[in-house]
Amino acid sequence: MRFVATSAALAALFFALPAAAQKGPPPKPDPLKGVQTDAATHVPVSVAADPENTWVLDLSTGGRVAIRLRPDAAPKMVEQVKALTRQHFYDNTVFHRVIDGGENMAQGGDPTGTGRGGSERPNVPAEFSNLPHVRGAVSAARAQDINSANSQFFIMFGPRLGFDHDYTVFGRVTEGMQWVDKIERGEPPARPTRIIRAYIASDNPPPYQPAPVNAPALPAGEQKATLPQ
Repeated sequence: MRFVATSAALAALFFALPAAAQKGPPPKPDPLKGVQTDAATHVPVSVAADPENTWVLDLSTGGRVAIRLRPDAAPKMVEQVKALTRQHFYDNTVFHRVIDGGENMAQGGDPTGTGRGGSERPNVPAEFSNLPHVRGAVSAARAQDINSANSQFFIMFGPRLGFDHDYTVFGRVTEGMQWVDKIERGEPPARPTRIIRAYIASDNPPPYQPAPVNAPALPAGEQKATLPQ
């Protein structure tokens, strides 16, 4: 499975990874790098979006989510996600592990929906940084090996700073967090939320379209009938 353990014991093992496993101090990208701030107050002000580094997820919960990717902090993971997105890898995948409290996140990106799958692309080495695991942060899921991130990711519902420096944050939700909040909970959920389609904004995605509703199956022996006009 490519994320935190499903038991307290294994979770403890993950967080006990020695600092010596890292070579040198982690990089320290500025969390506000690329964000324009007021010269007097230093409060962030709105700036033009970067379509080439905006990940767009159309969710079956009813809307579109925009995620600002951070190639300055995690260039390899951003490259991986963009390449997989353009291969339509994430289309129709589900959020298979969704937890309130505790881990406080929604995990997806596994084409098998089991938490054990990934892509055919090589794994991505750890790119730990000072970007925090706060509400809306998007981070790379992995197995126990810190260099095992591949396609799976998780979106934070709220802060869990214990994940900092153990998982690679590569983006943050900038629009549509209300649709993330509606992702069906469970391990796995009974009716999992799906990514209908994923895009990179610079590829000019079409407007959001909800997932088609499948009609219920007819009872055995019955046939669909059309009433006369």
